[in-house]
Amino acid sequence: MEKATFGSGCFWCTEAMFQRLKGVSDVKSGYAGGHTKNPTYKEVCTGATGHAEVIQLNYDPEVISYDELLEVFWKTHDPTTLNRQGNDVGTQYRSAVFYHNSEQKELAEEYKKKLDESSIWPDPIVTEINPLNEFYPAEVDHDDYYNQNSSQPYCAFVVAPKVDKFKKIFADKLA
Repeated sequence: MEKATFGSGCFWCTEAMFQRLKGVSDVKSGYAGGHTKNPTYKEVCTGATGHAEVIQLNYDPEVISYDELLEVFWKTHDPTTLNRQGNDVGTQYRSAVFYHNSEQKELAEEYKKKLDESSIWPDPIVTEINPLNEFYPAEVDHDDYYNQNSSQPYCAFVVAPKVDKFKKIFADKLA
């Protein structure tokens, strides 16, 4: 098993999608890329910690490649909006790849470059690609959040449509 860490807005949305992929296990919401040690959700929501909401997952590269994970990452959020995804605004919602090794760094940079050159989006991609220095797991009440709280308004109106779209686009990769 290998690890991958991505930030693409609200971690409830990101977790709900990645945990449905074949070859992915143990998706954990958390925080990365900031300066505060052991931040809390409340602290990260202020934007003062410098952390992004992220997910960290374990995956089996024999079943799903890092390139395939990058494809899901870039196709399931808007990588051209700085510090924002939909109505979620702040540095904690920035688009980021936190790589675990030089191969992940190289693959992420190549993928980003190809997307920029393709002009799929009218604006440049602002996704950060940085080494993972520290991952801080989120509080346990964020674990499996969408599956446990699907009737909560944010989940029903924001997460559910993203998950439905994800299932259609990546039907061949679903567990």
